[in-house]
Amino acid sequence: MNNQISSAKRKVIINLCLTGMIPTKEMNSHTPISPKEIITCALQCADLGASMIHIHARDEKSGKPTWDKNIYAEIISGIRAKNKDLVLCVSTSGRDWKEFEKRSACLELEGELKPDMASLTLGSMNFISQESVNSPQMIEQLATTMKERGIKPEIEIFEPGMIHKAKYLMTKNVINDSSPYFNILFGSLGTTPLDAVSAGAMMHMLPENAVWGFAGIGAYQLDANILGIALGGHVRVGLEDNIYFDREKKVLASNEMLVERVAHIIRTMELEIATPQDARIMLGLT
Repeated sequence: MNNQISSAKRKVIINLCLTGMIPTKEMNSHTPISPKEIITCALQCADLGASMIHIHARDEKSGKPTWDKNIYAEIISGIRAKNKDLVLCVSTSGRDWKEFEKRSACLELEGELKPDMASLTLGSMNFISQESVNSPQMIEQLATTMKERGIKPEIEIFEPGMIHKAKYLMTKNVINDSSPYFNILFGSLGTTPLDAVSAGAMMHMLPENAVWGFAGIGAYQLDANILGIALGGHVRVGLEDNIYFDREKKVLASNEMLVERVAHIIRTMELEIATPQDARIMLGLT
């Protein structure tokens, strides 16, 4: 595992998951749904310290998740019109649809609309009330398409076996990346809990050249972010993972509030917030 804690002034990437597939306006009125809302929120959060934007497209009329690459194109175009440096990552989630053609549609975007990164979940698992199925064939097909298109995988890890799978795909050259990015998620019921032993097991398994960050689901978000920073990694934060600002679930969060808080923590720990240009260098996207 790459030692990311060597410098007292190391730089921390803030990865913003601003919409996801579950939050609605009814659950939290701050949830950005339309392309315009997503674009505006991404740019505002970039000003607060976010350097990577994890994008889920929504149908503007129904508010439901969509695989429509034209909506992804509208979001990417709108963000890049104002900020060309932000690292943009699209979702290939299998949570709501199973067909490769739908899950990979956003990978077909060309030119200025092509995303920098795309999510790649390396196994199947259960959420609280829904399964997410990622067959070996689907994983390899998505990974191969990303490699062919020059799109860097955002390797989504929910349990240690997924890291084992990632390293296997690296030996097969299905994932060929000198600085693979691992987004490690804790606290979702049915996957890895957030505790010191689980975090240590994950870190122990990471390849030497890994760039990694911690994310926490729901009430675990803040703790996962702090632990990830303390151990030398990066963070993922946003309404996709957690719609509340406090542990008692009395205050609804906005993406801006969550980014601002973790940015304050990074500065308080006497570290630096990675700019989009910094993130691109660390992720090998230059």
